[in-house]
Amino acid sequence: MRTHYAEDVNRLKLIEELKKAAKEKEAAVWDKIAEELSRSRRNRRCVNVWKINRYTEKGDIALIPGKVMGDGILDHKVEVAAFKFTENAKQKIKSYGGKTISIPELLKKNPKGSKIKIIS
Repeated sequence: MRTHYAEDVNRLKLIEELKKAAKEKEAAVWDKIAEELSRSRRNRRCVNVWKINRYTEKGDIALIPGKVMGDGILDHKVEVAAFKFTENAKQKIKSYGGKTISIPELLKKNPKGSKIKIIS
């Protein structure tokens, strides 16, 4: 029970951080991600590795406003930012030289939100 509370507090802080970045950097992408993360747990996005593989190309940055699940394969190197990852998903992404990062890490690295593919 306690982890759900901590996750929710972290999610709410992230939503506020994204909204602030959207205004300061004039980057609508962060508003869209904040909106997606504001959904109830039941309605939040879950994206499988196969979908990332389908909609990205080598070297892309994929942003998943929810959880990345491990179903499917990935056949190219891609950087994936998400709110949560399953261990299986992390392993599959890293096995092709890809990278998994959190949304706050991506926000620091790319404050304007340019050249990001949102997959939901």
